[in-house]
Amino acid sequence: MRPTRPSRRNVLAAASAAVAVSADAVAAQAKAMEPTGTRPPATAQPPSRELRALLREIDPERIEATVRKLASFGTRHTLSSQDDPKRGIGAARDWILSQMKSYAKASGGRMTAELQSYVQQPANRIPAPTRITNVVATLRGSVTPDRIYVVSGHYDSRCSDPMDATSDSPGADDDALGVAVAMELARVMAGRRPAATIVFAAVAGEEQGLYGAAHMAERFRSTDADVQGMFTNDIVGSPTADDGTKDPYTIRLFAEGVPSSETPEQADTRRSVGGENDSAPRQLARFVRDTADNSATGMNVRVIYRRDRYRRGGDHIPFLERAYPAARFTEPTEDYAHQHQDVRVENGKQYGDLPEFCDFPFIARVAKVNAAALWSLAQAPGTPRGAKILTATLTNSTELTWTRGSEPDLAGYEVVWRETTEPDWTHVIRVGDVTKHKVDLSKDNVFFGVRAVSRAGYRSPVAFPQPQT
Repeated sequence: MRPTRPSRRNVLAAASAAVAVSADAVAAQAKAMEPTGTRPPATAQPPSRELRALLREIDPERIEATVRKLASFGTRHTLSSQDDPKRGIGAARDWILSQMKSYAKASGGRMTAELQSYVQQPANRIPAPTRITNVVATLRGSVTPDRIYVVSGHYDSRCSDPMDATSDSPGADDDALGVAVAMELARVMAGRRPAATIVFAAVAGEEQGLYGAAHMAERFRSTDADVQGMFTNDIVGSPTADDGTKDPYTIRLFAEGVPSSETPEQADTRRSVGGENDSAPRQLARFVRDTADNSATGMNVRVIYRRDRYRRGGDHIPFLERAYPAARFTEPTEDYAHQHQDVRVENGKQYGDLPEFCDFPFIARVAKVNAAALWSLAQAPGTPRGAKILTATLTNSTELTWTRGSEPDLAGYEVVWRETTEPDWTHVIRVGDVTKHKVDLSKDNVFFGVRAVSRAGYRSPVAFPQPQT
């Protein structure tokens, strides 16, 4: 049955009541949803029993063992040996593949692990043709397998000179720990059945220029793969800053606003409606907060409205450049003595990216943030497509339309809105299994969005509607 339209007079009360209903549903868990004492967004999704069980399996000792094993290869520089069984990037590659294959045995054939290679011709920081190889484990979805989510870390490392391929470069925080996150998630999810497909990747060539990630993203784009979210974990291993201060319950998530892939026509539309804070990566970041900033992870997700840090870049960028929603996890404050440094002691101070400077309980919590977001994404319906605000007739109300998804467990949709000055969605209106809804609020004054809901109560990321005359 089509929901009753609210009048302009009561729409604020009706929308607030809808939020109150949502709030009532999670009231018993409200305290648990607030690790930092802040009120969760109106769109927050409390973790299910299934998700909590998954998160309890994440093991800091296994993560530590993975990091120490990767550091033991001496250097994992992209230009280091590819055929030495004990030292160099080739030894690391082969070990990661063997581990991923061992995890896949628990999947009943749903997970596969493979090498994804190509030869990079001479380019920046690549002086001669060099084989670059990603290790990719794919857990095929059981309901909508063509919908894909990716989590990655890079297994190459470097020291002070980015071209030094022979000196020790343990690369613990940058980025054995990012690889350890992807591998641990592959292990705990292998025996489960996500509705959508999840890809767990260890990529190479990041320190030389994001080469491995660019190859993976281009392979997805060349087949028009439906990648609806990608996370890279890069420098996520320590909550300790260079001055010794600690922030052990915060992880940063970098999410760009103006899309890297934006066309001139899209830029014109964005400028006209003010969509700088409503890109797909920003909606993805809001979804992470909705699903992973709670007591089940023990972490506060600090969303940073930037593509990356100053003068730095990560493996999410090639995905952004190909119009895939992507974001980067990075520790709250960095210690630059333990990244991109030769292993040495100067004036009594230890330099180098060594495992002893990593905090493994912290990285286990970061892995839980990734797991909560990925599992919730994979179990929820996909982000609604074709979301539009109808503008043919200018009125003081707003009519939204969208395309119904094909998921067999789709229950319906919710319209969300917020003031233009608010960072998070503040109101939720349940509209049912429909493809259009009229709200008695002016589209000129607030921002709207649409998200899908499954029968089990999983919510998708929000789709930001585009104007349609």
